[in-house]
Amino acid sequence: MDTFSKFTSMLLQALETREPTVELFDSFVDHWKSITSYYIETTDDSRPVRQTDIPWHLKQMLDILVYEEKQQAVEDTGACMEYLLQHKLLETLCTLGKAQYPPGMSQQVLLFFSNLLSQVQKPLLQLVNVYRPVQKLIGLCALPGSHTEKEEAQFLLVVCSRVKQHPHMLRYILQLPDQPVGDTPSSDQSENTMQASSHRTDPPQPCSQSESAACSSVQSESSLLRVLLHLTKSQRSSVCLKAHESLLLLSGLQSGSSGELLSAHTQLGELLAGRLRELYTLLPLEAVDAAELQSWPHTPWSSQFSRCADPSSQSVDHMTNFFCWFDFLDHLMREAPQVLSVKLARCVHQLWLVELLQPQLLDTCERVVLVSTSVLCASVRLVRSSSLLDQLVCFLLRSDAFAQLLLQHCDHISDQISMASLSLVEELLQKPHRDILDVLVLSFLQTRSYLSPPAAGQEERQVESGEDSEDLEDDPFFSDSLSFSDSPHPPPPPPPGPQSAADVVNSFLCLVPVQVRSSQLLQEGGYESYVHDAHTLVTECQALSLSWDWPLTLPPPAPPSGKDSVSFFEGHLLKVLFDRLGRILEQPYELNLQLTAVLSRLSAFSHPLLHEYLLNPYIHLSHSSRSLFSVLIRVMGELMQRIQQVSNLTDRLLNTRRNLLGLDHDARLEHLTLLKGVIILEEFCKELAAIAFVKLPLDQD
Repeated sequence: MDTFSKFTSMLLQALETREPTVELFDSFVDHWKSITSYYIETTDDSRPVRQTDIPWHLKQMLDILVYEEKQQAVEDTGACMEYLLQHKLLETLCTLGKAQYPPGMSQQVLLFFSNLLSQVQKPLLQLVNVYRPVQKLIGLCALPGSHTEKEEAQFLLVVCSRVKQHPHMLRYILQLPDQPVGDTPSSDQSENTMQASSHRTDPPQPCSQSESAACSSVQSESSLLRVLLHLTKSQRSSVCLKAHESLLLLSGLQSGSSGELLSAHTQLGELLAGRLRELYTLLPLEAVDAAELQSWPHTPWSSQFSRCADPSSQSVDHMTNFFCWFDFLDHLMREAPQVLSVKLARCVHQLWLVELLQPQLLDTCERVVLVSTSVLCASVRLVRSSSLLDQLVCFLLRSDAFAQLLLQHCDHISDQISMASLSLVEELLQKPHRDILDVLVLSFLQTRSYLSPPAAGQEERQVESGEDSEDLEDDPFFSDSLSFSDSPHPPPPPPPGPQSAADVVNSFLCLVPVQVRSSQLLQEGGYESYVHDAHTLVTECQALSLSWDWPLTLPPPAPPSGKDSVSFFEGHLLKVLFDRLGRILEQPYELNLQLTAVLSRLSAFSHPLLHEYLLNPYIHLSHSSRSLFSVLIRVMGELMQRIQQVSNLTDRLLNTRRNLLGLDHDARLEHLTLLKGVIILEEFCKELAAIAFVKLPLDQD
């Protein structure tokens, strides 16, 4: 074998000094005849192909073709390539590979096809005597019990790479019907690409009646897309990686109508979304950790090829596989043409969200609801594709009944479900999608019917302001809670009209009664320490809403209501948040943290309606209406009643703060929920004051 190889190498070196001759063509033909002679002369059908000269002959044929191309002009086709095409050598090789004779022949055929398509520079896939055997060879991939996954993955990657370079070849490989004339490469272009006779430049023929099933919508098991999807499940990382890369190459085609072809004439969307659904069903609902699922970190799709499986943690492996595939789809939709990205996102919506997740969210089992909500929370946080985000928003918010149900879960009897649902809302508020705030909040505030009718007149507002102030002075629950610094007297009523930033900030800071303020006990700073975080939050929300064309001024208030008019409704989200805030003194600390985080983020957005309704303490509310500030005032009133039952209040607040900071693990359990609620109220009011401090100068500019 080595002698023959050296001889051929010397022959090629000698030929480099002159024009290609008949000897080169004869050598190519002789190599092919040697392969065919093997089948005529050999009777041992059990001898592996590696023990024959067939691999060597194929290698020499490939070397001759590559060398010949280098010696030819760009528009010419060499005699050896002409022979390969005219005598349908690739068809014959494909048949030999299918027969697996001698054993292992399919591996050699795959290698030959891969090297031919990758090393020959001229486009070959548009030639009928190339793409037809390529189609057949694709049909031989990913068969049950295959031992050639490595070669199959390499072959398919080369095919997809060639299609990436010449997108018009996609139709040939997918076996689709004839494309419109305007999309077909011109005959002149084909001739300039390769001087080929008619038998080589025929376009794919329209499907006959008997072939229609194989040609329509890529539905057979032998289709390129199904084969690639099968290989993504391979246990061999290298095979799995190449299959993923091949799918990305196909989906990322931007030229001409390639995206339309994949969207309209293939089941790519259904196949990829179906795989996501399949991986989701493998999550063990009883064993999975909902908290871990909800806070799952970004898992790049390629990370699965470098990790080692942990046999002791099967549920983690299932979650990793699911989120890796989710990231892969998200990445694919960002790279794909818009029409394909939208089609795939809609398939995910239907096959995974509607058919699988929605029934789980409606389930009566709390465990099922918790896990499905946690998955949604992580998915919303991790998604970056605009098409997929739009479908998630559509699923969660654009059905009134379903959106109402999800928001009611924020006030679920299960604290875990409530926290997961509030986390889902917070994740939604961090996404670049205008409809989220419009649907959840702004559509309910647009009429400003939360304002009392006198609020439109300056004189009436001034009188009512004085009356309200007197009422608050007479109310023993609010006299201390509204005091500035350590003064026992309430502040004078604010002047009518727009208030200064200092008035607004002090209104929130002075909400917490002096006797329950505890941050100074550990020498913690005042609200100033929150300004930096508030600036970051406000800046983030402003950047998010910059392209949403929000108005700079408030809309005119609704006309005075009649007798039969419906009272103001703040919307399902704000209703749930305000109801929960009213029970902040009796809820778990972790739940209160999540609740105040959502309210703080809503307050940080720069829409004038949000600013007025959430951060303006001086608006005059209509009958039965409430605002964030009014809810806090009532909570402070309840707080003043409850703290009467707590002895040694200052010491217990100090111990509770130490416990929350991890400085003291021996905090008393008595009144612990109440004390934690008091502390978080103090912190929340500081947050709101800091947000107002950051926003007001910006709004006034």
